[in-house]
Amino acid sequence: MTSQQIRQQFLDYFKEKGHQIVPSAPIGLKDDPTLMFSNSGMTQFKDYFLGYKEPSSVRIADTQKCLRVSGKHNDLDDVGRDTYHHTMFEMLGNWSFGDYFKKEAIEFAWQLLTEVYKIPKENLYVTIFEGDAAENLERDSDAYNFWKEHIAENRIINGNKKDNFWEMGESGPCGPCSEIHVDLRSEEEKAKISGLDLVNNDHPQVVEIWNLVFMEFNRKADGSLEKLPKQHVDTGMGFERLCMALQGKKSNYDTDVFTPLISKVEELSGKKYEGILENEKDIAIRVVVDHIRAIAFAIADGQLPSNGGAGYVIRRILRRAISYSYRFLGMKEPFLYELVAVLKNEMGTFFPELIKQEKLVTEVIKEEETSFLKTIEHGLKRIDLIINETIAKGEKTLPGTEVFELYDTYGFPADLSRIIAEEKQLTVDEKGFDEEMEKQKQRSKKSSAQKVYDWEILEEKPEIFVGYDQTEVETYITRYRKIENKDGEFYQIVLAKSPFYPEGGGQIGDRGILIPSYTEGFDIANPSVFDVTNCSDIIEVLDTKKENNLIVSLIKELPKDAGVVFFAKVNHADRKNTQANHSVTHLLHEALREVLGTHVEQKGSFVGPDYLRFDFSHFSKMSEDELKLVENKVNSKIKENISLEEFRDLPIAEATEKGAMMLFGEKYGDKVRMIQFGSSKELCGGTHVKSTGEIGHFKIQTESSTAAGIRRIEAISGDKSSEYFINLENQLKEISSLLKSKDLAKSVEKLLEENTSLKSEIESLKAEKTKSQTANWKNEFTESGDKKLLIKKVSLDAGSVKDIVFQLKKEVPTSITVIISDAGEKPMITVGVSDDLDGKYHAGNIVKELAKEIQGGGGGNPGFATAGGKNLSGIDAAVAKALEL
Repeated sequence: MTSQQIRQQFLDYFKEKGHQIVPSAPIGLKDDPTLMFSNSGMTQFKDYFLGYKEPSSVRIADTQKCLRVSGKHNDLDDVGRDTYHHTMFEMLGNWSFGDYFKKEAIEFAWQLLTEVYKIPKENLYVTIFEGDAAENLERDSDAYNFWKEHIAENRIINGNKKDNFWEMGESGPCGPCSEIHVDLRSEEEKAKISGLDLVNNDHPQVVEIWNLVFMEFNRKADGSLEKLPKQHVDTGMGFERLCMALQGKKSNYDTDVFTPLISKVEELSGKKYEGILENEKDIAIRVVVDHIRAIAFAIADGQLPSNGGAGYVIRRILRRAISYSYRFLGMKEPFLYELVAVLKNEMGTFFPELIKQEKLVTEVIKEEETSFLKTIEHGLKRIDLIINETIAKGEKTLPGTEVFELYDTYGFPADLSRIIAEEKQLTVDEKGFDEEMEKQKQRSKKSSAQKVYDWEILEEKPEIFVGYDQTEVETYITRYRKIENKDGEFYQIVLAKSPFYPEGGGQIGDRGILIPSYTEGFDIANPSVFDVTNCSDIIEVLDTKKENNLIVSLIKELPKDAGVVFFAKVNHADRKNTQANHSVTHLLHEALREVLGTHVEQKGSFVGPDYLRFDFSHFSKMSEDELKLVENKVNSKIKENISLEEFRDLPIAEATEKGAMMLFGEKYGDKVRMIQFGSSKELCGGTHVKSTGEIGHFKIQTESSTAAGIRRIEAISGDKSSEYFINLENQLKEISSLLKSKDLAKSVEKLLEENTSLKSEIESLKAEKTKSQTANWKNEFTESGDKKLLIKKVSLDAGSVKDIVFQLKKEVPTSITVIISDAGEKPMITVGVSDDLDGKYHAGNIVKELAKEIQGGGGGNPGFATAGGKNLSGIDAAVAKALEL
């Protein structure tokens, strides 16, 4: 049975059992502050478990792309080292939202595994939660009794809280679970030791394949458990492990989930995969075929590699794959990108985003590979320098701080540094490296640490967003909680009616004010006449976000009485400019597709009051003519003053029929909101102008690259566009006044000609001066042991010093020249070593020592090196150090 058939059988089975089959959610999460990636099948349904949203069906099944590479669930370091851990994996799951519970969930699982998939019953074991006295939780007797109906009692194993009480994170939905384990060993092995003794003991052939989670509780921030309003079922079966069991394999990597990718790696690398666990070549191949899936799916879902957050995680996975293939497969050129086509052919039927985004995914991976391979080459030169310095000092240990700097600053793998050191009979100062790593972790933890307290609920009531129609409203607080982070203490509040738009879809969250009804002199029935200036009772709304379907506004302090009526008012100027920028991104998207082609798709955006940023797929720099044409098309739509057509609660099928743009990487519900300006139709939850004329004018400021195949436009509109042209006009007037001319182009042309002529004269004078200085300095060398030495303080520019030093190297044999300059108020050291001293003295090593005196750094080759610094007062110390050396 092929992996595609196995997947389809699972979905067909649960469809017959009344489950709605839904597509996988994007692997990257945009609206959940607690997670970067979907790490389980239940992630996209969290709001259903908490009661914040109603599901479209009380029974759902799917196959969900999951990524476990950060936080509590992190399998990255195990990948490649064993046969069954993965970064990205598929989780087959079935859910019940307040419908069936333990009895039916157990029946479904047992029937599917033993009657549909025909797994021998004698190969299966199950676990149940044994209870936990500390949490006042009893043994899951219900699960035990239901399992007894299907499996022998001696195959039902008690499991502790770690294994059999499932929690998604520090807080959130949780509950006892039953794991199903399969014993894939041979009969001879089973005769030697019972599978009963190997369950949950990391045996590669006795593995968990399915976990049935019975969601009964919500873990609060204070650690306590409260009963959920309804009981739910959340199951997750490892697709790759299921394929291993059904295809009679001993390793996930031997199934057809991975064998096509392995064959391609063998073809490209010339290395044969033998499936040996400890073999570094085989580990590398397993790492590559695992990681390419995680990388490709993340990029296809809109998460590009970057230097921060989720993007950094993806870049780290990609670099880990490149590092393994470089070290153990001998792959010195990009090749991972060639695996994307294989992945698309194998999985594109179930995951069409791989087909749609193939070109983008391929180009991004190729560019990342090319860039990181250059980093490796640069790192190899740097590690050689560190090794040479270590050996020169007669030491055997590379400094941990420098190995860490290579890893942290340049992305050079620490493992590779260790391997190269071992080849030279050296070691790495692991303690020093670990200390630097810990410092970095603490810095990162401190910058992102946030303590969130439990909600104080004043009223259990559904909150309503009214911000599409109203920017001022009477309201009250339904719940609040305290949070603490690096900036201090704050409070998050939820309003019964909120006019504040929560950050989403690229648009920033609204700011504004809350005026309590107890404010002296304030009439809530006539708020417009109240002067808010210097009123101490007014509460500033600093930001607004969405969490678990709640609109959460951030304030610095709680009001004196949180239970009163408030007048909530959005910052009108910011909202006006922000929604102008948001509407114009829709017009920009359409114009880009008309000018560049329909391959253009939005890949990210930022919409604020001051400017907009729009990222889109395109594989070359836009020409000036293309930019101008796009700008003109947008401004033409603005002049037409096209009215907004807004469709709220539109069925997704109807939005598709109307031709609405839908973005990969976005999770859409059954009902959507469509924004239409003429022929521009997009699904969008943001705020918009009532007609395009309100935008005023659109001006592109920059166009650049952010990643392979991704371009970025930054632009302005509305008030900022007007300010831009006013400032431009004022600058032109000022320049005209300075030049005393109205023909600015002609005047600037004349200045440029004069500048070119003067530059030529200066270069001639500098050349003469250099020649003169060289002649003078030749006579200032002193004999110093086996060499001639010149150490000199000057105020010459870098170019002149370089010319002189190179000339002296040639004309003065067996010489070392050290020039320390303070030109431009910055210290600079230049060292030259004549060619006949090669091997005796190294300019790069000398300059590195001297640079410490001026708080700087630099380097070079044995014959010539330079260093810049910050400390001018250290020049005399550098001279003394040079004499000492």
